[in-house]
Amino acid sequence: MEETFPLDETDRRIIRETQAGLPLVPRPYHAIAEKLKLTPNELMARMADMLEFGVIRRIGVVPNHYKLGYVANGMTVWDVADEQVDQLGEQVGALASVSHCYRRPRHPPDWPYNLFAMVHGRTRDEVEREAVRIAAILGEHLRAHTILYSTRILKKTGLRIGD
Repeated sequence: MEETFPLDETDRRIIRETQAGLPLVPRPYHAIAEKLKLTPNELMARMADMLEFGVIRRIGVVPNHYKLGYVANGMTVWDVADEQVDQLGEQVGALASVSHCYRRPRHPPDWPYNLFAMVHGRTRDEVEREAVRIAAILGEHLRAHTILYSTRILKKTGLRIGD
């Protein structure tokens, strides 16, 4: 029998308060706790429980790369041997220049790529230099690649609960 997490009104208030992001202050959880009239430990414990039960999938930073000066954002796509894609993806994903890296299914004959790695740079030249580094890691397993540059930012949102 699958266990479910019973959301109470306090949990719903926590979600509503955090769903647009954490406040940009030195101690964001303390600020939220104070606003909700909770202790910081209670807030963090409840959030940990929601993470454990999958109510919240993750808590992480979602930077606006454009505002940080990274205006050349390239999704590098790679055609590598399926037997090697997981091992190679681990190596590529560990690069500081790669914000996320994952495997995707091919769609032959038009789309042979199975390894995707997002590279952020201040210029396209910078992204292309990083692609050369990735190609060196992939070595003999690399059959083809290209870079798809972002043309706009898509709004990223998570769990939303209305008032």
